[in-house]
Amino acid sequence: MPCGEDWLSHPLGIVQGFFAQNGVNPGWEKKVIEYFKEKLKENNAPKWVPSLNEVPLHYLKPNSFVKFRCMIQDMFDPEFYMGVYETVNRNTKARVLHFGKYRDVAECGPQQEVDLNSPRTTTLERQTFYCVPVPGESTWVKEVYVNTNQARVSPSTSYTPSRHKRSYEDDEDMDLQPNKQKEQHAGTRQAGSVGGLQWCGEPKRLETEASSGQQLNSLNFSSPFDLNFPLPGEKGPACLVKVYEDWDCFKVNDVLELYGILSVDPVLSILNNDERDASSLLDPMECTDTAEEQRVHSPPASLVPRIHVVLAQKLQHINPLLPACLNKEESKTCKFVSSFMSELSPVRAELLGFLTHALLGDSLAAEYLILHLISTVYTRRDVLPLGKFTVNLSGCPRNSTFTEHLYRIIQHLVPASFHLQMTIANMNHLKFIPHKDYTANRLVSGLLQLPSNTSLVIDETLLEQGQLDTPGVHNVTALSNLITWQKVDYDFSYHQMEFPCNINVFITSEGRSLLPADCQIHLQPQLIPPNMEEYMNSLLSAVLPSVLNKFRIYLTLLRFLDYSISDEITKAVEDDFVEMRKNDPQSITADDLHQLLIVARFLSLSAGQTTLSRERWLRAKQLESLRRTRLQQQKCVNGNEL
Repeated sequence: MPCGEDWLSHPLGIVQGFFAQNGVNPGWEKKVIEYFKEKLKENNAPKWVPSLNEVPLHYLKPNSFVKFRCMIQDMFDPEFYMGVYETVNRNTKARVLHFGKYRDVAECGPQQEVDLNSPRTTTLERQTFYCVPVPGESTWVKEVYVNTNQARVSPSTSYTPSRHKRSYEDDEDMDLQPNKQKEQHAGTRQAGSVGGLQWCGEPKRLETEASSGQQLNSLNFSSPFDLNFPLPGEKGPACLVKVYEDWDCFKVNDVLELYGILSVDPVLSILNNDERDASSLLDPMECTDTAEEQRVHSPPASLVPRIHVVLAQKLQHINPLLPACLNKEESKTCKFVSSFMSELSPVRAELLGFLTHALLGDSLAAEYLILHLISTVYTRRDVLPLGKFTVNLSGCPRNSTFTEHLYRIIQHLVPASFHLQMTIANMNHLKFIPHKDYTANRLVSGLLQLPSNTSLVIDETLLEQGQLDTPGVHNVTALSNLITWQKVDYDFSYHQMEFPCNINVFITSEGRSLLPADCQIHLQPQLIPPNMEEYMNSLLSAVLPSVLNKFRIYLTLLRFLDYSISDEITKAVEDDFVEMRKNDPQSITADDLHQLLIVARFLSLSAGQTTLSRERWLRAKQLESLRRTRLQQQKCVNGNEL
């Protein structure tokens, strides 16, 4: 059995060893998975696995063990492959049994050919996902992952002791074609098909990119392929991910960490290079696919590599400063978590001070920004998402750079975010809603195809007078539905399909926002810096990196705390509500009570308290009273604007 670093550089050798020991007994597949699970449990082993997020593709050895942090952008029809097949030596007639799992291309020696009629051949099924890097992932997240990764890679096809890592952002001129790919198979490759099964491993259906006509989302690649990233300006690889077990557990927009075998075989690119020659490799039924579908479903493997998944984990968050087990029972006994919770109070105080400065001295707005940043949809009651807390910060300077710089502050705190400039042109021309392209048979991404817990900052101060056309109206409606119901209705032409989401929406505006919001807080600056950029830059540079990391841990960790209200406090809240209604029936409604409970919930969690106390309830009432008083004062100044 291969040992040492062979599991990283030659994982198929490990698989071959288990297959040879067990033959057609299906137990060998479980042993392979258990082997790699145990390997990854070894000290810091995951850090030694090269990541497609950090390492350029041409630095990775074909058929090596890699990892990929990604979001499922699209899911395709299941495809068939030969799980076990037999080759025959043309000279000696000797027969050899091979496994097809984790491969795209059948393994054949120079004098071997696949026996398509062998009774030992088994046909199995696998699922293909089209995966992209996590949309809106913050720069600091990428940097932490890069700095902790210890994989040793080089431009050649073998690993060397020298550590050489470069991110995709630093490697825009890279040659995506890995060197010497053809050396990975000892003999000649053969290709063919029978009964709709392509034994060269060419997938029956590879669903990938969006149309290159989506100009506002183009990445200026020299190839004709648009990698179908939801957000403009995104960089990194897109991958076709082959999943063999439990694919029903995953859904579109899930964020995954994948461990698997990298496949960049040139045969996979043959459709792009010469469609006429390639047609002889395909089953006649494949010809029913449109030329456009063939073009976008069979991208060059050098541009869209394949990963054959050995292990897949659904990520609840992408904060690299925290353990991945936050929503599990282990988190309660995690030493890191308990240690951090013990020093929560000073972290909150420092964060409040930091955000107060960012909001030009407004401590009340800073309180509400903290509550917003730790808010999350914790459950759904019928169609109503509970826990969402969209904040509208009104009173922002019109046409200034304030929102842009405030977004930079938020970007330094949260793992994933996007800044949407709400101009007439953007609303009319940007693609917000993902839609199904039936010609190419793929889901074309839109700006609102975002993973859970993304911070979406909408700048309404840039909105000028103008007319929204039909797409613009649809985009505004989509934003309103996202805020109100935490869902996006994907467009499948003949029908719409609801995709639930959990997006934190923060709106900056001059007056009251045109969009719905759970809470409006009017900004009251205590200072107006002469140079906003210098002010915000000095604010960021004054914070120690270690303190900034504490803020990042704080905002992610508190989303995963349990929360409850005791019967005693519930009774006290009910009595309080009755008393407030008795004193002034017009002053508080059932909706106001719901808002108070939401504020009290996140106020408690922000202090690390998982149950509501009388003290926090009174503090929530105080904050809401201050917020309402401020709005009333502003209304008196500006008439009925608010």
